[in-house]
Amino acid sequence: MLTATLEQIQASPRKRTIYLCVILALLAVILGFKTFRFFEGGLWYGSQTADFAAFHIVAQRIWLGDLDLTYQFASFTKMQMAAAGGSVGVMPWTYPPQFDLLLAPFAFLPGWAAYFLFTAVTLAAYLMVLRVIAGHGFAAVLVVFFPAIAITIGIGQNGLLTGALIGLVCINADRRPVLSGVVLGMMVIKPHLAVAAGIYMLLTRRWPAVLTAAIVVTTSSLVCTLAFGPQIWIAWLGSIREAASYLEDGRYQLFRMISAYAALYNAGLPAAWAFWGQMAMAALALVTVALAIARGPSPRFALGIVAVASVMISPYAYDYDLPIVGIGLALLLPELASLASPRERSTFYALLLLANAYGLLQSARLSAESVHASSPGGIMTPAVGGFALMAVLAILLWVLLREAKPAAIRLHGEPA
Repeated sequence: MLTATLEQIQASPRKRTIYLCVILALLAVILGFKTFRFFEGGLWYGSQTADFAAFHIVAQRIWLGDLDLTYQFASFTKMQMAAAGGSVGVMPWTYPPQFDLLLAPFAFLPGWAAYFLFTAVTLAAYLMVLRVIAGHGFAAVLVVFFPAIAITIGIGQNGLLTGALIGLVCINADRRPVLSGVVLGMMVIKPHLAVAAGIYMLLTRRWPAVLTAAIVVTTSSLVCTLAFGPQIWIAWLGSIREAASYLEDGRYQLFRMISAYAALYNAGLPAAWAFWGQMAMAALALVTVALAIARGPSPRFALGIVAVASVMISPYAYDYDLPIVGIGLALLLPELASLASPRERSTFYALLLLANAYGLLQSARLSAESVHASSPGGIMTPAVGGFALMAVLAILLWVLLREAKPAAIRLHGEPA
């Protein structure tokens, strides 16, 4: 049923237009509603907090000259509580200094205006990139990934930005490797989501892209050192170590995470076992990328698997990172119909929809029950998204192993 619906949307211009208009209107309504609410009550309200509230605090601390304190969980918690005027859910800060630099200009805008500008621009960028990649499949991809896009807009996260960047890496990988490398280097703002794309560039021997990405990372790091001082790197590394201990203790919203670690940990496995499960899943994801490059049906299909695998490398991946997987689905769609059976495609789409919707639905349920994310009820809610993505990877690997043929081209794209 789901397969038939999605493929009918792709095949019918009239249905594509209807679905597209409805989805875009809903996204605009969500953005408008959230902007109005933040304008009326600020970025902090009740026990709920938008992630962008933390972004705005960091932007302000840059100009106050104590950015390094945001990387200390105790200090950043006090900043957030002071901004909220009371006790609220808090967000640790572990982003690289390059993302701080990106946020700096938003300090000069009121919170609601900064949220609107950041979210509207990144949403527009993501939709434009996705439209270029998906073609007739644009509306179908939006149907599946609407929940993840909606929650990203609602909390003001950067998943639309990283989705757009990975999409641009994939668009330019073959014909404009230098531009692809520039964009890949910009993924330093969330480096754990760029591992699969970096491996793709190495395995396909796109040395201009690799070199350009390295130059972008190095140059931006030097700029951050000049802007914030060398101590910013010590502070950042310290926040990563602290975040690792919080993850081990299950103090994040694990039910909204989409990693194998979160799924296994919330299923009752010890943290050490869950970690090794994550490492195994990351290795399997990279093996799938390598197989797609060497024996897959096309470079486009391989890049689709790269995008899907991007969120499976790190234990720290949330539902708002799923727009990257939307890029993967857009790349996979043209060949998926011929490579996978209707039952396999239906299962594939259903698993993606489950991963997209689960965190949003559970957040709404816990909010209605007044359960805080840090309470036992929030912690013990199953992390189904991680299991769903594991199954998605298994389907892709099965299709590749079944359909793989001897490579007609070498890894770097030249005739054999």
